[in-house]
Amino acid sequence: MNDETPIRSENATPAFAPATPMMEQYIEIKAANPDSLLFYRMGDFYELFFDDAEKASRALGIVLTKRGKHQGLDIPMCGVPVHAADDYLQKLIGQGFRVAVCEQIEDPAEAKKRGGKSVVRRDVVRLVTPGTITEDKLLAPSESSFLMALSRVKGGAEQHSFALAWIDISTGAFRVAETTADRLLADVFRVDPRELIVAEPVFYDPELKPVFDVLGRVANPQPPSLFDSASAAGRIARFFEVATPDSF
Repeated sequence: MNDETPIRSENATPAFAPATPMMEQYIEIKAANPDSLLFYRMGDFYELFFDDAEKASRALGIVLTKRGKHQGLDIPMCGVPVHAADDYLQKLIGQGFRVAVCEQIEDPAEAKKRGGKSVVRRDVVRLVTPGTITEDKLLAPSESSFLMALSRVKGGAEQHSFALAWIDISTGAFRVAETTADRLLADVFRVDPRELIVAEPVFYDPELKPVFDVLGRVANPQPPSLFDSASAAGRIARFFEVATPDSF
C-alpha cells in the first residue's frame, strides 16, 4: 500500500439509496402524526409501514410483509382493503389505538402533469380515536363512548386538585367534576372513558405515574396549550356566539 492509497474507516457510514418519493411522502405525513397508526391510501388498500406495520400486524392478526429498503433495512409493511377498513378500525380502536386515515387528495392525472416521478398528493383527512368515533358501525350500541380530559386546577380547594371533563360525542352528554390525586384513578374508572387526554405536565408528574401505568393506552398526553383556560373560554364563547361563557 502506498501513501496515496485511501484508507477506509471501519466506522464510515455506508451509502444508502435515497428514499423513494412515495416513501418520503409517507415519512413526512407520519412525522406529523407520531402518536397514531397511519393508514396510507395506495389504490384499493390502506398500507402501514415500519413500526406501524408491526403493531397493526400483531393487533389485527394479518400478514407482515416488506416493501423495499430504508437506510439499508427492509421496510415492514402490512395492509387492509379499503372496502373493509371500518372492520379493522373497530378492532384497532377497541385495543386503544389511534388511527390517522391518509387519503389521496388529487387526481393521479394531475400528479403526472408535474413529471413522471411526482407522487399523488395525500393528507390525513380523518383522525379516529377511541373517544371521538361517531360512526354507528364503530360504536357499541349499549355502551357509552366517553372522551375525558384531565388537567390540574389552579388554586383548587385542595393542594392537589384536578379537573375532569367528559363527553360522549355520539350523544352530546357532557359532565365535569373535580377530584384529587388519591381519588383520581377511582373517578376515572367510574366514568370508564374510551380515551383520556391529559396535559403533558400532569401525565409526566412522578406522583401520578402509578395512575397512568394502570390506565395504559387509554391515557394520551397532549400539549399544555390545549388546556389553557383563557383560550378555552374564548373558543366556547365563539362557538356559541356570545360575548362571555359566564352564563353557562
